[in-house]
Amino acid sequence: MTIEYKTKGVCSQKMTVKLKDGVIEHVDILGGCAGNSQGVARLVEGMRAEDAIAKISGIRCGFKATSCPDQLSKALQIALAEEAKRQGA
Repeated sequence: MTIEYKTKGVCSQKMTVKLKDGVIEHVDILGGCAGNSQGVARLVEGMRAEDAIAKISGIRCGFKATSCPDQLSKALQIALAEEAKRQGA
C-alpha cells in the first residue's frame, strides 16, 4: 500500500511511502536536502515501520519543532493506520 504525505514545517514538500505488512518497502522524499533525504529513505527501507518511527520520531532540525525524519515518522504512522484499516475491512 502506498500513501502520500504533505509535510509541514520542513524544506521537503511531500513524502511517498510504500508499506507492506508493516515493513517499509520504499520512501521517496520530494524537496529538501537531496543527500539527507535519500540517506534517510534508504536507511529505513526494509525496516519495520514501528522500529523506524521509534528511531526518527521527535528529531528536530535546528530551531524548528520538526525535521524531515520526524515528518517521515508521521507519514509512517498514517501508513500503518491505513494498512490496519484495510486489513480489518
